[in-house]
Amino acid sequence: MERRDLLKMIAAATGLAFVGGEVWAAGPLAKDASGVKTAATKPLFGAGDIMLMDEIAETILPRTNTPGAKDAGCGAQMAVMVQDCYDAKQQALFVAGLAALQAACKQQHQRDFLQLSAAERTALLTQLDKDASARNAAIASNDSTNVSNRKGDASLEPHYFTLLKQLSIFVFFTSKVGATEVLRYVAVPGRYDGALPYKKGDKAWAT
Repeated sequence: MERRDLLKMIAAATGLAFVGGEVWAAGPLAKDASGVKTAATKPLFGAGDIMLMDEIAETILPRTNTPGAKDAGCGAQMAVMVQDCYDAKQQALFVAGLAALQAACKQQHQRDFLQLSAAERTALLTQLDKDASARNAAIASNDSTNVSNRKGDASLEPHYFTLLKQLSIFVFFTSKVGATEVLRYVAVPGRYDGALPYKKGDKAWAT
């Protein structure tokens, strides 16, 4: 799967362009006027946060007859992506989102996410996904000509679950496990085959 196609798939699945996508397209994170990187320089996540992200990603992309998010080590890679590729505002939204998700767990179940059953986790994330879709639809419907007048408006920020879902999908399908065991992988460069057999239901290609 081409990275461009993956980004399109993520946008279609979440109703919003991939948050931080411009950074991956442009290269290393920009520096401010003093020459300091705009992202945080100290670690944003501890071992408990990475475990939480692993379980969130696994709930979104569970192991079935193919590997799941935990098999791909998504939590650790998500932490790296947020640390190295998000700007300070996006990092703050992501970190606050993890706290908000835990708060929602305690409000509904009086337990942390890691203590929930698989069914409870799925139900919680399904509701958050619906909330995120509604929020993103409202953002998309805003008149772009008035964006400058609403700069800094918190209502224009994507729902935190959108960041979690987008990053889970991106990290999984760009991992070795996702690309070689879930997608069909052919190393490039390789031989040209203009008449490759295809049958309905075949997996997409990873390149």
